[in-house]
Amino acid sequence: MKKEETLVRKGILDLKPYIPGKPIEEVQQELGLKEVIKLASNETSIGPSPLALEAIKKEIKNINLYPEGSSRALREKLAHKLNLDPEMIIVGNGADDVIDVIGMTFINEGDEVIAGEVTFPAYETITTIMGGKFLPVKLKDYSLDLEEMSRCLNDRTKLIFLCNPNNPTGTMVDKEAVDNFLKQVPEKVVVVFDEAYCDYVEDPAYPDSLSYIREGRKVITLRTFSKIAGIAGLRAGYGIANADLIGYLRRVVNPFTTNRLAQVAAAASLDDQKHRKKVLQTNQEGKSYLYKELKALGLFYLPTETNFIFIDLKRDSTTVFNELLKKGVIVRPGGMYGCPTFIRVTIGTAYENQKFIGALQEVTNKK
Repeated sequence: MKKEETLVRKGILDLKPYIPGKPIEEVQQELGLKEVIKLASNETSIGPSPLALEAIKKEIKNINLYPEGSSRALREKLAHKLNLDPEMIIVGNGADDVIDVIGMTFINEGDEVIAGEVTFPAYETITTIMGGKFLPVKLKDYSLDLEEMSRCLNDRTKLIFLCNPNNPTGTMVDKEAVDNFLKQVPEKVVVVFDEAYCDYVEDPAYPDSLSYIREGRKVITLRTFSKIAGIAGLRAGYGIANADLIGYLRRVVNPFTTNRLAQVAAAASLDDQKHRKKVLQTNQEGKSYLYKELKALGLFYLPTETNFIFIDLKRDSTTVFNELLKKGVIVRPGGMYGCPTFIRVTIGTAYENQKFIGALQEVTNKK
């Protein structure tokens, strides 16, 4: 054992660091490529709203000053849009920052946290850091199995994370299933709905998690400006819950956690419905194209309610990932999610989607 290992928290020794998708610049430098497209991290290829860019230009002269600590103006704008009290909203340095704050606020050593087995890894990470026990529940037909989750509930259960739509599968659980599930959740358990991809959902059976909050349930809803709003590089996300729960989260969140540029860009993006419609239309067109091409290639994929598609290549996806890199296409191999034959690909622009399909045909010999 290294001397340093005696200094760190118990859970950290077994913790695997999160490995983000490769950046374009790194791939260009490593492989000597001029053109590289990134379809790995579910950013919007269209970019941010012009209104957000204009807001950044106006605000950039003030970056010598600390930002407003609670993101007051952004919270008020969100509250007006969602018909909520601003005290029911907390803003963080991306939604994953709020996930960490939730974990630090609620998880004691030995507490149990329930989530899907194939889902966003941040839930397990913060549970481990805080000394909790993470209970991954197998998916059913590639969707969260709420019935099985309900069977895992006990006196030690503290948090439940429901990624809906789920990352990386793109599937969702509907209102009826969620309603039935919540009836079985004890009053002392906090249910967290991670809705990073909610803006892309087309299924009318998608549950309104804010209605559960208005009913007085111990529910926290997470949303982000990293996806449809296109400001992933600035980091802005938020949580919604009753004012008492948010009050406890505010005791933990770092001061000045959301920078000035992120705050004004996020607020401006809320006003740009034209940009939102453009992103959604591009996503819908890209989804239809990719469905058609993947079907023609004979590849199994999961119909998605998001801006990405989970594809089963029936072979080692890390090998395919590396071959796609050589052709200037970055995707996400499924091994980190326990799905070693799958890749997750972001739905891009028409050009990016065509380039991906062409490269996939070449590396899988499916021309």
